[in-house]
Amino acid sequence: MHILDFLKEYDIPGLQGINTRKLTKELRNVGTMKGKLTSDISNIDKIIKEIKEYSISNLVQAVSSKEKYTCGNGKTKIALFDFGAKQNIINSLLQRDCEVTVFPWDTSYTEFLTGEFKGIVLSNGPGNPEDCGIAIENIKKLYEKADIPILGICLGHQLMGLATGAKTYKLKYGHRGPNHPVKDLKTGRVCITSQNHGYGVDDKSINSDIAEVSHININDETVEGLNYKGHNIVTVQYHPEACPGPEDSSYIFDEFLEKIR
Repeated sequence: MHILDFLKEYDIPGLQGINTRKLTKELRNVGTMKGKLTSDISNIDKIIKEIKEYSISNLVQAVSSKEKYTCGNGKTKIALFDFGAKQNIINSLLQRDCEVTVFPWDTSYTEFLTGEFKGIVLSNGPGNPEDCGIAIENIKKLYEKADIPILGICLGHQLMGLATGAKTYKLKYGHRGPNHPVKDLKTGRVCITSQNHGYGVDDKSINSDIAEVSHININDETVEGLNYKGHNIVTVQYHPEACPGPEDSSYIFDEFLEKIR
């Protein structure tokens, strides 16, 4: 079967007639660009107008779970704030004898303070962290009121930063894929991490009375982790649950559970 016939039969989008390496370089320099997949280009002006008018906002709302649910029956009960959580975050906690209750992105902070949960995880997710106003306000309340350990991952790291007065910014070149070296400033250990983000926490905006940088990216010295002073809160920009090969950074989950237990 010809590849084009295969794509048509299974309704799989495809792209032809373009040098994708050239396109990648363009995206690398310009950043995220809008586009449209269509087989009809008879009215190109209309297509361009539609692309320009299309807007994306609050991607987290689109990918978050719509209702609360629970996974596993381990000894340690963990609440997961779902901003688009990767399944392996849940798996990593289940493997460590946890019961994980997943909450939608806009859940009120009061749901996490019932005394039922021993720890809270703020998950990864897509898009601009500044679009998540409701979540930022709830995380701010958790920072002020929760006396249990909190772990933030990727977007969760950025949202905790915003909730405590730091600023985020769009990276000129996003961090994508495996093989990103990250240094743990406490131990001096360098881990090979997986990453997938286009925004970062501005190190110059971090209040030193609130948090200290715990991890940095060896390649560009961007912030890869924060420890919050006077609170049992740790956040990391990379993905400790990812398994592209090396699992160097999975110790973050062990340290989180040590704080709980």
